Amino acid sequence: MSDEDKGKIRLDKWLWAARFFKTRALAKDAIDGGKVHYNDQRCKPGKAVEVGATLDIQQGGQALTVIIKALSEQRQSAPIAQQLYQETDASIEKRIQQEEQSKLLKASQPVPFRRPTKRDRRLIHRFKEQRLKDQGAHFQGTPFNDSHD
Repeated sequence: MSDEDKGKIRLDKWLWAARFFKTRALAKDAIDGGKVHYNDQRCKPGKAVEVGATLDIQQGGQALTVIIKALSEQRQSAPIAQQLYQETDASIEKRIQQEEQSKLLKASQPVPFRRPTKRDRRLIHRFKEQRLKDQGAHFQGTPFNDSHD
């Protein structure tokens, strides 16, 4: 490693150290897939990051815009990793808005239907039986006939 390269850190390694991705391989895949933009441009995983650069990261349905505050090659605890970057105010507002919309969407959707219980099935059968009787339909050998009443 030359003297020039000592202060430079690869983008995929910085994303891993800042705890945006669990592994460097995942960080590399995200960069290659166009989910990470460095100063509003697509880049390669080996791109040397600089303090003050802007990163646009799309991860898990959320879009983050962060400014690099410090460089690190080592993955450290979450509080220390959060000191490596600062999320922009616009990004925070947008993320909060998306979370509120998601909560509203979940609240407006009905509760998933569950399988009927034994009692529910009995009530359904009685209802169907009564409807068929009212219509005058009788079927032999089915639970809807009136032979078992």
